Amino acid sequence: MIAIGIDPGKSGALAVMYLDEDRSIIRIKLVPFEEQAYRDALLCCKDDKVVCVVEKVSAMSGQGVVSMFNFGRNLGMIEGMLMALNIPYQLVPPKTWKKEFSLSSDKQTSIDVCKRLFPNISLLATPRSRKESDGLAEALLIAEYARRRM
Repeated sequence: MIAIGIDPGKSGALAVMYLDEDRSIIRIKLVPFEEQAYRDALLCCKDDKVVCVVEKVSAMSGQGVVSMFNFGRNLGMIEGMLMALNIPYQLVPPKTWKKEFSLSSDKQTSIDVCKRLFPNISLLATPRSRKESDGLAEALLIAEYARRRM
């Protein structure tokens, strides 16, 4: 079985949890946002039993038109890939999945909780990164939400 969590934001990411029959985690794969990398990661999941949660996001006041257009394009691309690969998914608002982990809107809190739950997982987007990625952390937490709730 596989649990997938997707944070569709600009600095978003995709997390894939490979699970055994008891839903215990066997392996975790984190993928920073990049169209081809997402496609490759999702292709590996298409024939397995999959639960997938995509963060259901909406426009926030103060965001520019261009950034909102790009954001909508990213979300549409992700949903299109999931549909093309016949991977069922559910859109879950941030408020819902964050409640599972008692998170606020502070991105550092997501990183801290993720490190506590998954201490052996690197949240660096690349080997050269110095700062941990809140996108990777939130994608992994969304996958954990899917594993627990779906």
